[in-house]
Amino acid sequence: MSASYRKWLKEKLLKLQAIDCYSAGASPETIAKQIGIPAKQIIKLNFNENLFIPRTKQAKLVKELADEIDLRMYPEDEEAKLREKLTTYIGAPKDRLVVGNASDELIDRIVRLFVEKGENAVSFAPTFTIPRLCVKRQEGEYIAVPLLSNLQLDVKGMLSKFSDKTRLLYLCSPNNPTSTQFKMEDVETLAKAFPGVVILDEAYGEFSDYSLVPRIGEFENMIILRTFSKAFGLAALRLGYAVANPQLAKILTEKTPLPYPVSGFTLRMGCKMLDNVDLMKESVRELKRERGKLIKALNEIDGVQAFDSQANFLLVNTQKPCDEVNEKLLKRGIMLKKWGKILQYENCFRVTVGLPEMNAKLIEALKQIQGE
Repeated sequence: MSASYRKWLKEKLLKLQAIDCYSAGASPETIAKQIGIPAKQIIKLNFNENLFIPRTKQAKLVKELADEIDLRMYPEDEEAKLREKLTTYIGAPKDRLVVGNASDELIDRIVRLFVEKGENAVSFAPTFTIPRLCVKRQEGEYIAVPLLSNLQLDVKGMLSKFSDKTRLLYLCSPNNPTSTQFKMEDVETLAKAFPGVVILDEAYGEFSDYSLVPRIGEFENMIILRTFSKAFGLAALRLGYAVANPQLAKILTEKTPLPYPVSGFTLRMGCKMLDNVDLMKESVRELKRERGKLIKALNEIDGVQAFDSQANFLLVNTQKPCDEVNEKLLKRGIMLKKWGKILQYENCFRVTVGLPEMNAKLIEALKQIQGE
């Protein structure tokens, strides 16, 4: 290996090592070992998963699929069949649908296509981290405007950031981690004023008050992202889709992914969940009922504030320092997503809406911790 090549490789590796990346944090198994309990006793409320989908019924569908699929074969018409079923479910024509390996991979496709070195993307803070990481990897600038104190969009502030170098606008609604769905008129104002591509991330759309999917035809530059990871309970399989104008959809489908970006098993499981869509709808109804009860119970604890939610998780702020609260919860086997300071709220957590028995343990633990 020549000296010049060694120098290039060393510099390249240093540059790559400096790239900011996503970290899932400690696993339930790791926490269980630390506190000396079985992993199944961990109460996992940190990843916004839909725990209300009946696991036994879902497992039955998986077993059916295991008997039907030939894993030796590449996927052929599975994606087309999924798009057909999505058309029935979401009401968008097939030529407007793009299937991907979860919303994260679709975000990566969009950013690689539309953001180049020296260009920028506009969003707000706090929100989902993946778009920022993707833009940075493209050597673009990611501009984030803080939310207003009521956790809504600062429309004027965001409009002021649009420039001739702005290529992408990212809006997550309902937003992760604040659990708020933004005013429809604010989303419309930003989308119609934006000269580039607009990503509207509706990962939590099934839990929210409205969706812009029925109106996608009004926004030629908008790509709406949806996922099977949340409401449909397929987080382990990584399946997502986008809704856009036919030209954008065709480009996203044909020009960026590697061959067979989604496994045949995953595509077929998505079809099975759509064939049994009432499983999802009933789980969402149950989750919403439990969500209201959980918000009420948390707000009755001195030193705890739970915000209204249009997602399957809550934003919660504690009076005591979040590091202290988090440590004491982990010792009790309860995992939340510690967030820290969000705007004027100093000690924030993102809390999955768990099953009633899980939420009861969380409530009791917070009562004890706040009373200490």
